[in-house]
Amino acid sequence: MNQRNPFSQRCQALFVAELARVWFFRSALFVAELARVWFFHSAVQSLATSATAYPRSYASRRLCVVLALVLGGLLIDAGAVQAQTANYSRVGEPEVEGIELLQSEPYDLIRIKKSAKGGWVRVHPLPFPGRKVPARPSGTLEVQVVGIPVKKFEIKWNDIESIELWEERLERETRERIAAGDFDGAYPFLAVMMRDLGMTDRVREIRCDYLLRDAASHYSKREWRDTLAILEELRRFAPDYKASTVLTKISEITDTLMQTMLQSGDLETAQQLLTRISNDYTPREIESIAKWNQRFLTMAQEKHAEAIDARDRKDYRAARKLARDSLHIYPDVPGGVELVKEIDTLYPLIRVGVLQTATTLNPTRIDNWPARRAGGLVYRALFEMRGAGPEGGEFDFIFGSTEQSDDRMLFDLLFEPEKVEPPLDNVDAYQVADALTARAQRGSPLYDPAWASAVSTISVTSPRSIECMLRRPHVLPASLLQVFVDGLWISDSADTPTGAYKRDVREDDLTRYVLTQVRPDYPTQPREIVEVDTPSSSDAVSSLLRGDVDVVDRLFPADAERLKGSRKVRVAQYPLPSVHMLIPCSDHPYLAERTFRRALVYAINRQDILNGELLENREVPGCRVISGPFPAGFEQDDPLGYAYNEDVSERPYQPRLAKLLMEMNHQQMEAAAERKKETVPEMQPIRLAVPADNVAAIAAEAIKTQLELLEVFDVEIVDLPPGESMPAEGTADLVYVAASVWEPSIDARRVLGPDGLAKCDDQLVGLGLRRLESARNWREVTQRLHDLHHTCNHELPILPLWQLVDSYAYRVEVGGIGKDIVSLYQNVRRWRLAL
Repeated sequence: MNQRNPFSQRCQALFVAELARVWFFRSALFVAELARVWFFHSAVQSLATSATAYPRSYASRRLCVVLALVLGGLLIDAGAVQAQTANYSRVGEPEVEGIELLQSEPYDLIRIKKSAKGGWVRVHPLPFPGRKVPARPSGTLEVQVVGIPVKKFEIKWNDIESIELWEERLERETRERIAAGDFDGAYPFLAVMMRDLGMTDRVREIRCDYLLRDAASHYSKREWRDTLAILEELRRFAPDYKASTVLTKISEITDTLMQTMLQSGDLETAQQLLTRISNDYTPREIESIAKWNQRFLTMAQEKHAEAIDARDRKDYRAARKLARDSLHIYPDVPGGVELVKEIDTLYPLIRVGVLQTATTLNPTRIDNWPARRAGGLVYRALFEMRGAGPEGGEFDFIFGSTEQSDDRMLFDLLFEPEKVEPPLDNVDAYQVADALTARAQRGSPLYDPAWASAVSTISVTSPRSIECMLRRPHVLPASLLQVFVDGLWISDSADTPTGAYKRDVREDDLTRYVLTQVRPDYPTQPREIVEVDTPSSSDAVSSLLRGDVDVVDRLFPADAERLKGSRKVRVAQYPLPSVHMLIPCSDHPYLAERTFRRALVYAINRQDILNGELLENREVPGCRVISGPFPAGFEQDDPLGYAYNEDVSERPYQPRLAKLLMEMNHQQMEAAAERKKETVPEMQPIRLAVPADNVAAIAAEAIKTQLELLEVFDVEIVDLPPGESMPAEGTADLVYVAASVWEPSIDARRVLGPDGLAKCDDQLVGLGLRRLESARNWREVTQRLHDLHHTCNHELPILPLWQLVDSYAYRVEVGGIGKDIVSLYQNVRRWRLAL
């Protein structure tokens, strides 16, 4: 705890209010005061000049006369009701300054005896040895009046009634406020004393008294945390100051706090408090240390026994939780580590923190991160992307291997039954050939126009091989066959799992996926994957550091950078970035206009949102604003960014131009309506659909704010249900999409095509897609993707925002996750736990 917090930041509001009061009081006399000082200074200068021609005694008497005149108020009167200035007076006492002391320069206060006509004067600090008033002074005292520069005066010691030093007034003000229980008001004075006087014995004693009384005040209000913080500050500052009382109260309050935390279930904070107290004090000093160590040991032993019982009953879920709880409560509980290892061997279970639960399961979705993530556990794809290579994506044929002829006209699928994992081990070449044929037939649910235009004939040449004759050379035919292998491949139900796991149950905030069949060659593979919903990326990070989850599937970019310094976890990046964009998804008449869409891009400060909101002003390589629907790679000339046209510049933030374009668009719509003798559609609010995702939510709020600054239309945020990436028809006009455009040569149609995310029917975009699909080599593919990028920048079927490099994190106890994985569960067979 920061022990200064309870009292070191409480004076600011009081200080400002007091200064305002003082300034208001003095402003009325400012002009009169200025005149008084000027007249007085002139008189002093005249007398002082005359005094140089006389003996010193006479000059001294003249100066005393001047001082008497000052103190007698014989100069300018500021008013009938107040015959004094801020720095001297012939009657009464100086104004009680209070907090005003803190704004003025240090000064000493001299009071004159009534026999010398009385009064008082403020003078610059007197140069007494050790700043102590002489015990038996005689003669005169030379002073310099505050507000009167250069000139010095002499006062007879016999005429002085008292001298009040600056530090004495500070001390008095501090003590009075402490005695009155005004600790907020006392602290500024104490702080000034410590700053100006240093830690003298008197200042030290005042600070100790302040801390003890302040702690007592919080104690009486049952504010235990503040009380403990202040007492520990006192203990560190002055270990010998009333040590017995302080330690007794620290022990008492620690005991109370521990009990309160346990009753509220805040075990982690209680452990942190006990650990810190144990490190700072000995059991002899704080009696509650031994008590609570024993209490935690007992609790851990109880959990340990319950874990053993659950293990014996083969309730491994409960056993795992209880064993880890036991170790968490008391890390040194006898047999704790061994029990956790044993249970992890019997039933490996890994908890994965996710920002979105998967409501649909499909490993081929490019717009739905949770569907793609969890879909890879339950289902397979005919060709699965495993990474990025120098010539596009690297795909695995799940039933064996592939070969392509040198002229790229033949594409052979070779079956290797010994490598096929259950439950797909009974699928043969004829069944796969039927699926490939259906994918080329218009009207089939599996129909894909890109594959239909690419393939000429499909032949089963043997029970273990399929030959596909292509119409033209194709650089990556495997990318066309990312077919969703659902349950209909092996049963009568599409829901039947074809992957290694099945979805078991949904419990509150978690989803369980259970291994369908244990394979001897993968003994450490998790028997169960538990996806735990986390409200935000920061919550996921906290859960990971605490050990509540073992893996986090996706991190907020700034959180990923912060986590890299932790020794408890490892952070890794997915090798391919996600492309973020806004996609029109309704018949909103204004969004149908290209000029209006262009205005929207100019109206959004994408660079500012990316750097300030999403990256929190951190440099993250690969994260950048983009001008099209394709990823730009991580650096210049990155082969991963082969589809991105660097010659197309990102549109800058220009709100004035945006407003001008909107006005131009309105005039164009008016002219068109007039020709058709129709009315111009009324501007309606733009509804922006946002997935239940941290990045999307933060970005959408910033986009909404910036668009509404144009004062042309309102923006309404439509929150999508968890796991959903696209809104229901008629519920939104724009949708925020983070797309995994990992193989642009095929994903271009999945984003931009009539049946893709954008549902674009623009003729130029359609022409660009057809030209891309007719490319015969990588040079043509790259050039035509660049042309398509340029077309998209002009036609704007989507509004490009930025690309983000996505990261995942896992605790050091988890092994086998691998590097450069494109999907979290890509190597789940090899996952292992090691405590």
